[in-house]
Amino acid sequence: MPEIPLDRKTPAGALQTVDRALLVLLAFERTRPDWGVTEVAAEFGWDTSVAQRLLSTLAGRGFLVSDPVTRRYRIGPAVLRLGRLWERSGSLELLAGPVLDELRAATGDTVLFCLPDSFHMRCVAAVEGESGPLRYYPLVGELYPAHAGATSKSYYAFLPDEQRHRLFRGRPMARFTERTVTEPDELEREFLAIRAQGYAWTVGEYDAGIGTVAVPVFLGREPYGSLSLGAAKERFPDGPESRIEALRKAARLLEQRLTQPPQRTRRARTAN
Repeated sequence: MPEIPLDRKTPAGALQTVDRALLVLLAFERTRPDWGVTEVAAEFGWDTSVAQRLLSTLAGRGFLVSDPVTRRYRIGPAVLRLGRLWERSGSLELLAGPVLDELRAATGDTVLFCLPDSFHMRCVAAVEGESGPLRYYPLVGELYPAHAGATSKSYYAFLPDEQRHRLFRGRPMARFTERTVTEPDELEREFLAIRAQGYAWTVGEYDAGIGTVAVPVFLGREPYGSLSLGAAKERFPDGPESRIEALRKAARLLEQRLTQPPQRTRRARTAN
C-alpha cells in the first residue's frame, strides 16, 4: 500500500516542542496503535525525559490515554472529536477541490470523493461532468451502499479481511438493479480481485446505465476513502482503462494534500 513519508525535520520558524508533539500523534497507526516512552525516544532520537514529558502532556489534554498496567499510550478522545469536526468543517472540500477539478478537466467525467460512514460511503466533495449532472439533487452528502458500485467497493476491498467480514456477513443487503451483488461470498471474491488490481469498475450496480471506476485513497497505510469517476456507460466504450492513470495520479495528489497541506507563500515585498 502507498505511504507518504513523514518529514521529521522541524520547519523553520516552528516551535520545536509543538512540532515534536505533533510528530508523536502522527506516529500512531492501525499497525502501530500504541507506543511506550522508550520506543518514542528511540524512534525520534530524543532523550527519554523529553519523550515522557511529551506523552504525559498529550495525555493530560486527552489526545492520548495511558494504560496503567502496561504504561503504553494510545490515541485519546480529543483526537476523535477533532476528526469529526474536520470532516464536516469544509476544510476537506477546500483541499480536495483543486484535485477534483483537474481530474474532471482531464476526463470530462463526474468526480466524487467519498469517505466511509457506517455501511455506506458519504460523498464529501464532487464536480459534475461535462455531460451534465448524474442526479437532480446535490451529490455532496449522498450515501452510497457499501456493497453496490465501484465508489464503495474500492474502499472496502482494502480494509483488513477480518474487519470486512464483520461488516458484510450476516447483514441484509438491498438489490438496487439486476446487477447488484448481495451474496457475501461473491462480494468477497470481488473485493479480493479489486484489491489485486488496485481499482474497482462497475456498470449499473447502483444506478442503471452508469459506469463507475474508482480507486482507494490512503492516509499512510490506512484506507481513508475513495476517488471515483462516473458517467453514462456509453462514455466507457472500451472500459475504464483510459482513465486509470489519471485517476491514480489524482488519488496520489489528494493523499499528499491531505497529509501535507499546501502552504501559502508570502508575496515578496516590492521596493518603494
